[in-house]
Amino acid sequence: MSGGGVRDRMARPLVHLRRKVREGRSDAPGRVVDALGRIGLVGYGVVHLIVAWLALQVAFGVPDAPPDADGAVGTIARTPGGVFALGIAAVGLMAFALWQVTAAAVGFRWVSGGERMRKRVGAVAKAIAMSGLALIILSYLTGMHSGRGTRVQAVAADVLALPAGRVLLGIAAGVVLFLAGAMTYTGVRRTFMGDLDVRRLGRGVRHTIEVVGVAGHLARALALGVVGVLAGAAALFADPERAGGLDAALRTLGTTGLGAGLLAVVAIGFAAFGLFCVADAATRRA
Repeated sequence: MSGGGVRDRMARPLVHLRRKVREGRSDAPGRVVDALGRIGLVGYGVVHLIVAWLALQVAFGVPDAPPDADGAVGTIARTPGGVFALGIAAVGLMAFALWQVTAAAVGFRWVSGGERMRKRVGAVAKAIAMSGLALIILSYLTGMHSGRGTRVQAVAADVLALPAGRVLLGIAAGVVLFLAGAMTYTGVRRTFMGDLDVRRLGRGVRHTIEVVGVAGHLARALALGVVGVLAGAAALFADPERAGGLDAALRTLGTTGLGAGLLAVVAIGFAAFGLFCVADAATRRA
């Protein structure tokens, strides 16, 4: 078989995928994935709203409230109908992850060059984040969840035990800090609005979506930046106890000179992101 024939056979799935994307409302590969992905986005927003509530509890003196995805998922699981809702959310999150993988491969047709590349890299990051949350939910649904603890620290310890472990953990910290910087750029430049179809919305509604989107992206960037700093400290001092996830990051913000006030502001930002996710679910095209 000629080289051209092999290339044609390999290109057919990509051509088919592009056709499905062009025919749909968004970059999702089909209407079912599109619908489930929007449900997943709403679930993602609800998780952020609950994280915000838990963080506010910490800010106002409830030390046992775990302000992270684990704590939010556990809170939902303990409510009537919560397990069923989590099952739907897990399916939706995986569908949204698939949607973002498709967008990274063939999406963002309305931009080109470096902007398209940045959006495709961002889509991969969203797919990873959504998949991670889906796995946390599935760990609850399957009874494999080990409860609160030091999972991040355990991972850091495993990495530090590897050859060149401090270097590897330092690289991971750098990647997290890079993502925090990219999220800051997204929030400051409002590039997230380019992924939404808001042409039919009134000016006031568009402005509200933009405001909560900026607040949400910047709050998440700050928290993610602290996670990166904690990981960097763990690498620098070869001490896994210094590492931490979102829970540790938010609690660290609460111990700064600005104290509970800063944590409360960040919590409000997380709540804003949760609301933005609902608007995102209704208007997303990428």
